[in-house]
Amino acid sequence: LNLPERLDFTGVDRLTLVACGTASYACMVAKYWFEQLAELPVEVDIASEFRYREPPLSPASFALFVSQSGETADTLAALRYTKGKVARVISVVNVTTSSIARESDLALPILAGVEVGVASTKAFTCQLAVLALLALKAAQDRGRISADELARHLADMALLPGLMNHALRQSAEIGVIADQLAKAKDILFLGRGAMYPLALEGALKFKEISYIHAEGYASGELKHGPIALIDPLVPVIVLAPHDALFDKTVSNMQEVMARHGKVLLLSDATGVAEAGAGCWKTLTLPPVPDLLAPILYAIPAQLLAYHTAIAKGTDVDQPRNLAKSVTVE
Repeated sequence: LNLPERLDFTGVDRLTLVACGTASYACMVAKYWFEQLAELPVEVDIASEFRYREPPLSPASFALFVSQSGETADTLAALRYTKGKVARVISVVNVTTSSIARESDLALPILAGVEVGVASTKAFTCQLAVLALLALKAAQDRGRISADELARHLADMALLPGLMNHALRQSAEIGVIADQLAKAKDILFLGRGAMYPLALEGALKFKEISYIHAEGYASGELKHGPIALIDPLVPVIVLAPHDALFDKTVSNMQEVMARHGKVLLLSDATGVAEAGAGCWKTLTLPPVPDLLAPILYAIPAQLLAYHTAIAKGTDVDQPRNLAKSVTVE
């Protein structure tokens, strides 16, 4: 793990993750990682709400702020609220000379390079990669992971570029599906576990660049209201790698299909073979370790929004009403 030695999670009793927009979804994914791998309690807050509820913070806790630009006004204000109240203020940023980086005790770069489009894409996957490494570091510091387990996770991460290239090569196939999605007025995304934040991210991308109303839901919440929206005109995109939660997600997917919903299933070959029958469309991704599935599945989720926007003729790089860096509260 090539991380600063002074970043030590040994005595940390809680981690507070704060961000806005897509970065907040990266934090939601990281919550699963920190709690499962390191057994470290995590709170995730939207920066624009965080300081207004004046949360009590433990002096033995860390606060971690995620921002592509490092200038997000709400995130910067939240960071300043935590100064002097926590053991360490950490930031995950793309611009290392930014205000958030300068005012942190420790700033970790995501090394994404310049991101031209307003909607966050490669910054999101790079944020996830850095947060995954931080979760592994926390697990190591807290004695929750063996050297062999750590080595296996790091070896898996080294395979990510190849897996992501595989997903990118499906761009043409995704484009054909997107031509049909472009006709929709509403789209739903479903996911369980760490795929739930990915459902939120996929829906946000559709809203940002295709201007189609889209919502992401935890699969198990479908029956608590959103199932009333299901009809043959509403595509439902299901993010379901073949993992321990697969059967639960498929059960929710079948509830959609029983109500004549139009399901697009994203899974690996095993998942598509088991549950693809009866789906409107399927996209087959390579098998991936559970830890890294959110990073891989971000690619098709974003490509679906991109190709749908192209099909509709909207401006993918400069969507209406949006700015790359939100520097006002």
